[in-house]
Amino acid sequence: MPANSRTQIFTALHAALPQSSPLPDLPAEGPWKIFKDPYTRFVSMVESVGGTCTRAATSADANRLLADLTPYKEAVVRCSLVPNVGDSTFDLDSVADPHELHDVDFAVLPGEFGVAENGAIWVTDNGIPHRVLYFLPQHLSIVIPAAQIVHNMHEAYARITPQQHAWSGFISGPSKTADIEQSLVIGAHGARSLTVIAVEAI
Repeated sequence: MPANSRTQIFTALHAALPQSSPLPDLPAEGPWKIFKDPYTRFVSMVESVGGTCTRAATSADANRLLADLTPYKEAVVRCSLVPNVGDSTFDLDSVADPHELHDVDFAVLPGEFGVAENGAIWVTDNGIPHRVLYFLPQHLSIVIPAAQIVHNMHEAYARITPQQHAWSGFISGPSKTADIEQSLVIGAHGARSLTVIAVEAI
C-alpha cells in the first residue's frame, strides 16, 4: 500500500472517531461485591467455568494432591515452575524457541492471587521464560497462596501492575468456546483442564 494511501486511511479513521466520554466517578469503597467466605465463592466460580479448585496446607500436600491427578500421572511431558510442587521431565532453560513446547502434556505454574467474584487468577511472566506455557499444555495447574483471594475485580485492579510486566493477565477456567453450533467445547484453544491449588503455607 502506498504511503500516501496509508496516511489517507488513518486520517479518515481519526476523523471518524467518536467523542470520548468521561470515566464514571466510582467511589473507592464501592458498593462492590463482598463475600462472607471468599475462598468458598472462588471455588464455586472456578468450578462454574469448568475448572477445579482444592486447598492444601503446604507445598508438600499440594505435591501429593497433584500426584493423584490422572492427567498428571498420565502426562509424558511435564513442566513445573512452582518449587516443591510437581516436577519437570525436561530442562526448560534449554528451550530457546517456545514452539518447542507444543507437546507439553501438563504444566504447573504460579498464580499471584484469585478473584472470588468470578474465579479469575492473576498471572504474570515473573519467572516464566515462555508465557505460552499458560496456553499450550494439554492440562494446567495453577498454584496460588490461599490467603491471596480478593473479593472482586475492583480490588483486583487495585493490586495489579501490568506496566511492570512484558505480559500479564487473568485466567479463568480451561480453554473453552461456545460459538460452534451453540455447543460449549472445552479445550478448543488451549488447556483442556485447569486445576487450581490454593496453598496455605507457600
